[in-house]
Amino acid sequence: MTETTPDPIAIAAPEITEAEEQAVLRVLRSGRLAQGPEVAAFEKSFGALQRAPHVVATSNGTTAIHTALHILGVGAGDEVLVPAFTFAASGNAVIATGATPVFVDIADHWLIDLDDAAAKMTDRTKAIMPVHLYGLMVDMGAAQAFADSHGISIVEDAAQAHLARRDGRWAGTTGVGAFSFYATKNAMTGEGGVVTTTSEDLADAARRFRNHGMTSRYTHVEWGLNLRMTELQAAIGVEQLKRLEQWTNRRRANASFFDASLPELFESPTVPDGAYHVYHQYTVTVPPGLRDGLLEGLRDRGIGADVYYPTPVPLQPAFGGPEASDRFPNAVAASKTIINLPVHPQLSDSDLDRIVTAATEATHLFS
Repeated sequence: MTETTPDPIAIAAPEITEAEEQAVLRVLRSGRLAQGPEVAAFEKSFGALQRAPHVVATSNGTTAIHTALHILGVGAGDEVLVPAFTFAASGNAVIATGATPVFVDIADHWLIDLDDAAAKMTDRTKAIMPVHLYGLMVDMGAAQAFADSHGISIVEDAAQAHLARRDGRWAGTTGVGAFSFYATKNAMTGEGGVVTTTSEDLADAARRFRNHGMTSRYTHVEWGLNLRMTELQAAIGVEQLKRLEQWTNRRRANASFFDASLPELFESPTVPDGAYHVYHQYTVTVPPGLRDGLLEGLRDRGIGADVYYPTPVPLQPAFGGPEASDRFPNAVAASKTIINLPVHPQLSDSDLDRIVTAATEATHLFS
């Protein structure tokens, strides 16, 4: 009798049910596919969940960041402080405004180093962009104090931080927030994003910018772009948001299991007091020089482990290249010692056991 090989465990597995299918059909049959009531419902639902007074949906997470920067007046000649350890979208959105991303090293928990940010301030610095990486929110009290002391704005890259909060603050409510609803995010619309703000004026500016600067049909009061979310995207998102809190609880439970069960060679992430981590990724640190071997050992055992991110953004060819490595020692170290494990809510108890078993077996290669 042939033994069957279990299916690989994916790093991400969006849950798409009949509810999402019916929502899409409802929109298709309505004949209204561009921005309309589904988008408004999605914005209202996310605002209630994220404690954000104003939510403006956009076509994706990158355009959400671009919009946030634009409505804060970031443009040609300006500089924006951006952590070196993030996805390239954080820097690309700055470039889209005509401004320059100035990269900053990371500190504890892979989050932006405000001391390094202070060292890289110039008279052209217009904003700082804390990135809530892997679902852990930056200390926004400290970030706000930093921004206030230097007279600059804050754009929160909260692409991975749905429902995250820290010390009583919710992600996307200190500065102008930008969230992503890409297919692998904690809740998704396939592609999609939102801008969050506590300012009605900034929200109105975001609505104009995403819609060619219009205040009413064919009345363009300023320049803008087509950055609108479709009704199809929003309808999917409305259904996803109904389960987001449940999914987040499961992610956190899965993370707790890993905290208690992974072998010692896999150093679990720590969470600061007062932080509510939503575990977009479960990120472990392994000893220098062993990462690639351990990663291969996991993958050989059917675990869809990955590395987010293997190259810090300022070391990418588009942003400077490897000669910049000396300026970002912590980001470079992280890129060589982290492994991201599946933590999504579709994991069964047996999947969790398989991941721990695979990690344990992989460590034996180095014992």
